[in-house]
Amino acid sequence: MRLATLDNGTKDGRLIVVSPDATHYALAPVETLQAALEDWDRAAPALAAIASFPEQLDLARLLAPLPRAWQWLDGSVYPSHGALMDKVLGITPEKTNAPLMYQGVSDTFHAPTADVPMADEELGIDFEGEFGVVTRAVPMGTGAERAGDYIALVVQINDWSLRKLAGPEMKTGFGWIQAKPPCGMAPFAVTPDELGEHWRAHRPALHLDVQWNGHPFGHAYGEPMAYGFHELVAHGARTRTLVAGTVIGSGTVSNENFREVGSSCIAERRGIEIVDEGAPRTDFMRFGDTVRMEARLPDGRAPFGALEQKVVKA
Repeated sequence: MRLATLDNGTKDGRLIVVSPDATHYALAPVETLQAALEDWDRAAPALAAIASFPEQLDLARLLAPLPRAWQWLDGSVYPSHGALMDKVLGITPEKTNAPLMYQGVSDTFHAPTADVPMADEELGIDFEGEFGVVTRAVPMGTGAERAGDYIALVVQINDWSLRKLAGPEMKTGFGWIQAKPPCGMAPFAVTPDELGEHWRAHRPALHLDVQWNGHPFGHAYGEPMAYGFHELVAHGARTRTLVAGTVIGSGTVSNENFREVGSSCIAERRGIEIVDEGAPRTDFMRFGDTVRMEARLPDGRAPFGALEQKVVKA
């Protein structure tokens, strides 16, 4: 099942069910995705039962599947990315057996074709390609062995970052505020079964193609997560109930052979250049730059659709 949200002039939009070929849609029997998630046991079967898609789909009319969420928790579960960034930033992380995670701004998820306003080019504007999940309500203390049952949907995310603010904020030990503006989200949210065999151990086994200004930038593979999404859900729910509509991200998709497959963010490429050449050569984004992200299955299908956004001056 593939869901999307039409822009109808309201903050939460109108929930639709998208045809398998992503060309048509039907209005959902509930108004918004948030409403569906809050009654998922009843809503999901009704949504899945829709088999007629009478309306032509216009991708330009789509908001993010969840235009605003009660909670956004972002992990960092690709070891190759974390190790490289720690080395470049001069950070020695504390040893832990738990996944890294922070709580970010959730009141806005930019539409998949939106122009994204940024305050200043000199702040190091960067994209970050990620996978994510959207949960039903998760009881406090839910363990990893059961947490996967609360994953309602899988999504694709662009976690925008301002790199020249990130390092100083991280080193304070108190977390990100200014370095993490709102994220973008690809047009379609899919149920895990939509990915079939490519959803393995609660991990997305598909490549994330990233283009910057029309040029290939990365083709990293999503499966080698140190922690699966079930473990991220359990980590987030250890001391709190996760409300329905909580969005949890994987962190930047990265592989050990990043020199061959490329990267899902500029900071990683710059980190490789620092390690290999002593200094970065690649600049960050400028106003007018675009980034396109599209996760693909081996047969070429893009289950989440394409996220293509342009950076503009606020």
